[in-house]
Amino acid sequence: MTTFKRRLQRVGNQIGVWMYRVSDGRLGSGSKDVKVLIITTRGRNSGVLHSTCVRYLDTADGFLVWGTASGARRDPDWFRNLRKATTADIQIGAKTLQVRPRELLGEERDTAWQDIVLAQAPEVEKYAKRAGRIIPVAQLQPVSGPAR
Repeated sequence: MTTFKRRLQRVGNQIGVWMYRVSDGRLGSGSKDVKVLIITTRGRNSGVLHSTCVRYLDTADGFLVWGTASGARRDPDWFRNLRKATTADIQIGAKTLQVRPRELLGEERDTAWQDIVLAQAPEVEKYAKRAGRIIPVAQLQPVSGPAR
């Protein structure tokens, strides 16, 4: 990916995060059928806090997120950061929570991808096909108390 394209994506992400925060999520997804949260983690190398808007689905244990990166050939940076994080902060609407992320692997990942993600959001399969890689999936389990 070109440097210009990466910068453009970063600016777009910053605008999306800003819009989500100032509207308490009302301008977060562009569709009432798509649930979006903001996830904030520390950079895996820099330690700097990074926030991004990601799609999610509710589960009995918390929230399920996945990293299609709109069909990019590599996992998105936010997911790569999430793998290194012991906790993350999320915002859903006006509510903030601290969560413990856990990447789903093997059969557990495959089941969640098929039975939850594709069952509730079949349109994301086109990104998986375009990416040509296994799309990572993570469970975000709320920790007691509000986010820091």
